[in-house]
Amino acid sequence: MKLRRWEELPAFLQNEEVRPYYDSLVKKQGLLTLKRAFDVTVAWILLVLLALPMAAVAIWIKLDSPGPVFYRQERVTQYGKRFKIHKFRTMVDHADQIGSAVTVGGDPRITRVGAKLRHLRIDELPQLIDVLQGTMSFVGTRPEAVKYVKKYKPEYRATLLLPAGITSETSIRYKDESRLLKEAEDVDLVYVRDVLPGKMEWNLKGIREMSAFGDLKIMFETVFAVLKH
Repeated sequence: MKLRRWEELPAFLQNEEVRPYYDSLVKKQGLLTLKRAFDVTVAWILLVLLALPMAAVAIWIKLDSPGPVFYRQERVTQYGKRFKIHKFRTMVDHADQIGSAVTVGGDPRITRVGAKLRHLRIDELPQLIDVLQGTMSFVGTRPEAVKYVKKYKPEYRATLLLPAGITSETSIRYKDESRLLKEAEDVDLVYVRDVLPGKMEWNLKGIREMSAFGDLKIMFETVFAVLKH
């Protein structure tokens, strides 16, 4: 993983709020290369080991409700690139057309099987494909929907200097995000106004303090959090 030169970044990233984060990452180019090698190696190993269980989950989803196996909502990753994320579908088909892009507690769009997959975060497993494609990393800022990225403050855009992640410190601390939004009348408004700023504090901290040990720690904490849950 090699950072672009500052002059080659998209114009929306070339601002004084983003520059300190960029300068910090330039000094960690060796770590970024190691991070990418780790992502590719581990993603291949996990895909081989989990191929049969994932196939079983796919069949389970198809038997439970009509619609595709994967949910492919458009998200935003490194340098503002848009991509369609791979997730096992946990909601009714076309759920994003009948509600918010974020999920609230007790969301009626969630299917019976989907609730179980979300509970154990099994719906995230297909993102191993995104890791191999380079649009995601194991650890990094969770990819947001396009409409939320458009509302980013200038400093928040620093999170787009790196590929989006499957997990992060933010993901662990906000694992019950849906409950926080359950009572909101306007979910999108409350998310952008009240939830996103807190998440971004942790995301930006993650960039400033990024290290190989830190990434491994987050991955293990994620596994333990899921098992405990």
